[in-house]
Amino acid sequence: MALPSVGGGEQIGDGNLNEIRLGYQGTPATATSTATLTTAQLLAGILLGSPGSSAATYTTPTGTQIDAAVSNAKVGSTFLLSITNVDGSGSGAITLEGGTGVTPSTLKTVAATAGTSQLFLFRKTGTGTWTIYRYG
Repeated sequence: MALPSVGGGEQIGDGNLNEIRLGYQGTPATATSTATLTTAQLLAGILLGSPGSSAATYTTPTGTQIDAAVSNAKVGSTFLLSITNVDGSGSGAITLEGGTGVTPSTLKTVAATAGTSQLFLFRKTGTGTWTIYRYG
């Protein structure tokens, strides 16, 4: 079967079906107590949260700041952020809040159990506006 000569497809290497696609993951970002995250922490893809025994709230940068960091994003563009609670215990849950122009649309808490992770999808909905969706 011939590949179409138009369209937005992608071919990895020489097109072998069993070829592994490798990505790149930089060093995970970290946060401890309640904080406003930087765009670098947000875009690291992995955030290791250490709230200890107290609840922590991590607030995202503003939608305008996210737009500036990912200037090629169009409406509908997305990126993922995984937050892992590395040492939470007792009431040490992590809550993700949105900065101005960033709206969490669903549950936004990472349980107070060490090793618990939650995946969040950020979707651009307009100029300076993003919506956060929680997976799972």
